[in-house]
Amino acid sequence: MAPYNESVSASNRDLPLVLSRAEHPVSRSNIDSNAIKVLYRLHRGGYKSYMVGGAVRDLMLGGLPKDFDVSTSARPQQIRRLFRNSRIIGRRFRLAHVYFHDGIVEVSTFRRDPDPELQGNGQSDLLITDDNVFGSPEEDAYRRDFTINALFYDISDFSVIDWVDGVEDLRRKQIRAIGDAEVRFQEDPVRMLRACELAGRLDFDIEESAQVAIRAHSREVEKAAPARLTEEVCDLLRSGSSNSILQWMMRLGLLEVFLPEAYLVLSAGEHGAGEFESIPAVIDAKVERGEELSDAVVFGAILLPSVLLRRRDVEAVNQRPVHRSALRELTNEALEPFVTRFGLSRQRTEQLHQAVWAFHRFADRWRSTGDRIRFSSYPGFDDALSLLEIMVGATGEGGANLDLWRKIQEKRPEKSSRPQARKPRRRRRRRR
Repeated sequence: MAPYNESVSASNRDLPLVLSRAEHPVSRSNIDSNAIKVLYRLHRGGYKSYMVGGAVRDLMLGGLPKDFDVSTSARPQQIRRLFRNSRIIGRRFRLAHVYFHDGIVEVSTFRRDPDPELQGNGQSDLLITDDNVFGSPEEDAYRRDFTINALFYDISDFSVIDWVDGVEDLRRKQIRAIGDAEVRFQEDPVRMLRACELAGRLDFDIEESAQVAIRAHSREVEKAAPARLTEEVCDLLRSGSSNSILQWMMRLGLLEVFLPEAYLVLSAGEHGAGEFESIPAVIDAKVERGEELSDAVVFGAILLPSVLLRRRDVEAVNQRPVHRSALRELTNEALEPFVTRFGLSRQRTEQLHQAVWAFHRFADRWRSTGDRIRFSSYPGFDDALSLLEIMVGATGEGGANLDLWRKIQEKRPEKSSRPQARKPRRRRRRRR
């Protein structure tokens, strides 16, 4: 990262630290072209427009962001009038999505922290339920979660603006909450998950006061909306750094509350099933290879150990393989708490059950190769095969069975991609 004046910090200045174009590595050539269009149109329309958040952070670290978010002084309705290809979304946090043929740019209005008295949660509850109080760029920076996420890139002069010493924390490789970490995590418990996610993905450390606050308020995460938690789980498991992230959550006492199924995986050695501990690392390796993993696969990989451990215990007691109907009931009992806690949709739930059930069927005794080939067309087969690959990679067992089913998959007849010719419709004569 380009050098800057280290004697200037947020503690001894009233103005933000402004890095000129020559003092930082952020280049327009590395910014999504659609985001550039949005920034310039807002600027020409007379509004302040900044690229914000993780995009600036990743570009400052020399990486390439996945998302490019924009923040502006324009209100949502003004953004809507400026961009005909936009739509206002959100309730708790209203913003605009600007649609292009190859992507979406998210545009939010500068905000400030809402008045706690207007939240309607009681004096002892700091949870923010309405975040639509507009403010200035400085207020918007101070209401964000972590210092390294509060950097602004100004399209008008290509400078980077830092109100909260985020640049210094990037140098220190430190995750630090803006303001009092105790308060910030109670305002939005999902911030605790994101602290661990950033630390694991960037290989940063979490500042000590933030660690203490997470340990003290880990139960607060139960107040977060299930839809937001589901999104966090999906992003976490597909990040390519899930092993490091989950280790951070486990270290801070957050994992047992947020994702007890993953806690069981990482502490499998204590239950005599230590081979499951490497499941997150195997998932990360598949992500690094560019493999697309469905929700059913990433969820199933975390849930399967509890299913398999229950099956092992039942078979040990009965001294015989568990019956198919009992196995289905056992599987449902293991998956139901996860499905309920995260409020999974019917479609996601069905796909998860299909994948896990198909995984069990791989161990069945099949009468012929033809039966196996017909089973390969089962809706959950491909997801189940991915689960089998993960389990073999984690435990080192079942390689021969995996090779067998891979060959079966290759023999599966492909569905014809040619559309069927439509029968010509007979025209009816019109009566006069």
